[in-house]
Amino acid sequence: MDSDTDVSNTVLITVDSLRADAISPYGEIGQTPTLASLADRATVFENAFATGNWTPFSFPSILASRPVFADNGRIGVTDSPTLPRVLADNDIATGGFNAANGFLTSHWGYDDGFDEFEPFVASVGSSIYSRYLATHPTLEAWVQLATSPLRRVRSWLNGEGDDRPFLDTSRMFDIEQGATEFIEAREDDDRPFFLWIHYMDPHTPYVPAPRYIRAVSDDTVGTHRMLRAHARTAFGLEVGPQTLADLRMLYQAAVTQVDASIGRLLETLSATGHDDDTAVIVAGDHGEEFQEHGHLAHYPKLYDELIHVPLLVDLPGSDGRRIEEPVGLDAIPPTVADCFGVDAPEVWTGESLLPPVRDGTPPAGEPVVSAAVRGESVTTQPIPRSLDEGELLLSVRDERWVYIENTATGASELYDRQADPTQQDDLVVDDDAESTDLPSSAQQAYDRFGEIAADHAAMLAAAADDDTVDAAVDEELETRLAALGYK
Repeated sequence: MDSDTDVSNTVLITVDSLRADAISPYGEIGQTPTLASLADRATVFENAFATGNWTPFSFPSILASRPVFADNGRIGVTDSPTLPRVLADNDIATGGFNAANGFLTSHWGYDDGFDEFEPFVASVGSSIYSRYLATHPTLEAWVQLATSPLRRVRSWLNGEGDDRPFLDTSRMFDIEQGATEFIEAREDDDRPFFLWIHYMDPHTPYVPAPRYIRAVSDDTVGTHRMLRAHARTAFGLEVGPQTLADLRMLYQAAVTQVDASIGRLLETLSATGHDDDTAVIVAGDHGEEFQEHGHLAHYPKLYDELIHVPLLVDLPGSDGRRIEEPVGLDAIPPTVADCFGVDAPEVWTGESLLPPVRDGTPPAGEPVVSAAVRGESVTTQPIPRSLDEGELLLSVRDERWVYIENTATGASELYDRQADPTQQDDLVVDDDAESTDLPSSAQQAYDRFGEIAADHAAMLAAAADDDTVDAAVDEELETRLAALGYK
């Protein structure tokens, strides 16, 4: 193990449902001072793209540098060499703390290689009351609002702040404590360490602590707006402009809440003497839709609001810069391995980002492929968990073009991201490029990206094993998935 950097450790922070424009380094609407400060000294990848619209479609790239479905036609990384496994085999201490996302558990192989791994999933409780609340988070928010005066008095008496979210299923303080204890325990372990933390706060339902609602809304009744907005969506009522604005405000408050937690984590690195020798990587696993294409949350679609995510890489000793060339999140595992001087497995598809981070060398800039599987309709439940449970959607994008294809029907779309950043104007009007009047540059992108999508679809089809059935998910895990809306 021989690294070309001064890095001894690496911390990977992933944030569920974090779209790029939700944080200060990418847009003006974010109130994220910690990430803004980090971006000043880090490399900001302007066009980083998730490889799926949904956690289980994106995370095989993030922790195994593999396309989803590429190894067996199913979600998960059970048949892939994971990043923590590669690092552990090179005598690097590994810790992973996931804030109760049921798709990032041992069931799908995400514990492989971690010395310490805590998904915080098996904590719903056995009572009918606790299990009911776990699958009805809006009701739990009402219950917690009713009891909030008592909780606030208790917090005041105990000298605590008002950082705690209304809905504790976000598990923010649990993963923060787990990560802090992992870092502090390195004093008795002289091995370099890799730490992964996954936040869930910006995932639906958005129920941040009151102080963060006030921070982004400047509204003393922000909590009531939260409950009203969630009640309307829970009962299927029309989401008008005011409710949509309230939901977006709550989402931003949850992002600000995560920003504060990341700040406390960075303070821990500093207090333990690790800030000067630890690389910090921050990424969203996918984005979030606010009716840009007709829905809320993150249904199986592949437009920018779900695929364009933040990616910040802070390497001690390197200058801050911005990189415009497109990169996929499958670059994270080889980048982390490169930080430690560890060889990346040949099957990993991503390329290390250390050269652009160290000296600004442009990355290869290859188009990024993203995937989703759609059932009979965009809102079909249960959401598909294998390649054969619906129609495969693929997108191919770079800093300018977005190509989307339904590989089952052959329907395709093409968008110019520069002229049409929210992908509202499909340049392919009849799914037959030869009969359209595409400009030459658009036609070239259409042809090239269509070939890339076809090759990717063929690769996935060849990898799928129809004789292998995914193991049944236990009741506790299904309850937690239902709490996230994945029924």
